[in-house]
Amino acid sequence: MDCAYFAAGRCGSCTELPTPYDVQLAAKERSCRDALADHPDLAGITWLSTAASATEGFRNKAKMVVAGTPEAPTLGILDPLGTGVDLRICPLYSPAMHGLLEVLAEFVVRARLTPYDVSLRRGELKHLIVTESPDGEFLVRFVLRSTEGVPRIRKHLPGLLAEHPSVAVVSVNRQPEHKAILEGPDEEILTDRVTLPMRVNDRVLHLRPRSFFQTNTDLAAELYRQAASWADEIAPSSVLDLYCGVGGFALHLTAPGRRVMGVELSEEAVASAVAGATENGLAADFVCGDATAVDVADVEAELVVVNPPRRGLGPDLCASLESSSARWVVYSSCNATSLARDLAQLPSWVPRQGRVIDMFAHTSHFEVITLLERR
Repeated sequence: MDCAYFAAGRCGSCTELPTPYDVQLAAKERSCRDALADHPDLAGITWLSTAASATEGFRNKAKMVVAGTPEAPTLGILDPLGTGVDLRICPLYSPAMHGLLEVLAEFVVRARLTPYDVSLRRGELKHLIVTESPDGEFLVRFVLRSTEGVPRIRKHLPGLLAEHPSVAVVSVNRQPEHKAILEGPDEEILTDRVTLPMRVNDRVLHLRPRSFFQTNTDLAAELYRQAASWADEIAPSSVLDLYCGVGGFALHLTAPGRRVMGVELSEEAVASAVAGATENGLAADFVCGDATAVDVADVEAELVVVNPPRRGLGPDLCASLESSSARWVVYSSCNATSLARDLAQLPSWVPRQGRVIDMFAHTSHFEVITLLERR
């Protein structure tokens, strides 16, 4: 991937960009296996071929820091001095995303939204967060310090929606604190539509503004296909999907006669998962709750799917899996180090197959999905 920003030293986010992509993949495979090398049962695991990413235009979400002035805003990142670096044509994004970011920069000017100045701790607009669906629709979020700019966003929004019908959902998030956090707890949707449909394989998932979704749609589809392929082989009668999010795994693992339940802490994500099940006509139940507090034995699932945050499962959930009657676990991890730590706390489980999914090209990060079988 050629990147003028990287070449000019204006952005170094893609740390592995100078490395040929095939070498990047080989390094990630080694990193994954090295992280898991101390596990006594890894010698017998079958490693499937790594799922490679497109090398550009693959990111479905742009998280843009807004800086500059109301007349000349920048959308991108901040340099070490706190000055805005405009990245609106970053090659990680699609041409359609590039075009919309240009439009949104013009909208900031038209609506007189003052970019937040980190050094002075004043201003209103902190971030623009834009998600693109496979069908070319967009969810746009304005992250503001206060509600001061909301009336002007409302005033100019009809023109934006009329000129750019690909913008499906628009919301305002309020993040009043002077902290390096992306968003706050308060969200207001300004459009009639409240979810962005994400077509993944033969399923349609629904994203609300605060819902988590993998940033690489094609590789998310591969991740779900891999889990579904394993489920087809082992044919469980019941599935428990912990950290289910908007239902990506759960909705891909439904089958006639199979009981599927997802657990997720975010009420918004659960609502999205329910909407996905309804639209796809699939039988799956979703409940709002803390996945780490679930007593897996009470659910009596043959297959448990876990997709935890970077910190991993932790000792309590590992102990719950140990004491359960489950026969299989599909563990999707974005951190091989925490995966290795969790596997050490799951002595009753043997890793049978694994696969590296390169969700994050040009960085050192990757996803790894493993199939575990009870001894």
